[in-house]
Amino acid sequence: MIDTHAHLDGEEFANDLPDVIQRAREAGVEKVFLPAIDLATSRRILDLSACHPGFFYPMAGLHPEEVKADWKQQLAAIRQLITGDLQHQPSTLIAVGEVGLDYYWSREYEHEQLEAFEQQVQWSIETRLPLMIHCRKAQNEMVRLLRRYERELPGGVFHCFTGNEHEALELLEFPQFILGIGGVLTFKKSHLPEVLPAVVPLDRIVLETDSPYMAPVPHRGERNESSFVTLVAQRLAEAYGVTIEDVDRHTTATAHRLFLNEERKMRRKEK
Repeated sequence: MIDTHAHLDGEEFANDLPDVIQRAREAGVEKVFLPAIDLATSRRILDLSACHPGFFYPMAGLHPEEVKADWKQQLAAIRQLITGDLQHQPSTLIAVGEVGLDYYWSREYEHEQLEAFEQQVQWSIETRLPLMIHCRKAQNEMVRLLRRYERELPGGVFHCFTGNEHEALELLEFPQFILGIGGVLTFKKSHLPEVLPAVVPLDRIVLETDSPYMAPVPHRGERNESSFVTLVAQRLAEAYGVTIEDVDRHTTATAHRLFLNEERKMRRKEK
C-alpha cells in the first residue's frame, strides 16, 4: 500500500521515526508521500527523502494556513527549490503540495491565499508536477480557480475528502484528479462509507493518513502514523464490498499513475 499523505517530518516523530518506518513496512506500506507546508519543511522533506530513497517521496509547497505576511518571499524561495530539484537527473519531487485554500479559522489572508494557490497551480502546469490540494470551507472558490486552468492541469489529489455526494461529483469533473481518503472514513458518524461507493469509482481514490493527525478508529485521538493506513483500506473494502487486496491494487495503481508514472517524468524533463 501507499500512504499518499503523511507529515512524518514533524517533531511528533523526532524520537521514534525509525520505529514508525519499521511498523509501516511490517503493515505492508511500501511508500510514503511527504507533503510540505512551507519553505523549511520543503527543505527538510527533501533531505529526509534522500535518506530513505524508494520509501519517502517528497513534495514542496506553501500550505494555505502558512500564507502570512511573508508569503511572497516564501513562494519565491520554494519556487527556486523546485526549479533546482527538477534540474537534477532524476528529479526527486513528485508533487507541488500541500497547497490550496483554508477559510475555516480565518479569512484574514483570503486574497493572499487565492493568489498563492494560483501561483502554485501555475507551477504545476509548468513543471507537470501534480497538485496535492488542501481545501477547507472553500470548495466553491477552489473549483472556480481550477476551472480557469482545467485543460492544462496535470492532475492531483483533493486531500482529506470528507464531503457529500454533490461535492464528490463536482471534484470528479476534473478528470485527472482523485480523492484522498483517510481516517475520517472510520469515524462512527462519518457519511463517507455511504457517499463514496454511491458516486466515486474505486480507481479515483488513494489512501492517506495525514499523520500525525486524524488517526483512524480504534486509534482515534492518538498520534496517527503510516501503518494505520491499513485500517483505512479495510474500512474502504467493507464500504465497497470488495477485499482489502482489491483496495490495495486499485489505490496503489492510481498513486503510481498520478505521481510516479515514467512517461510523466519524461515530460517534466522536457519542460
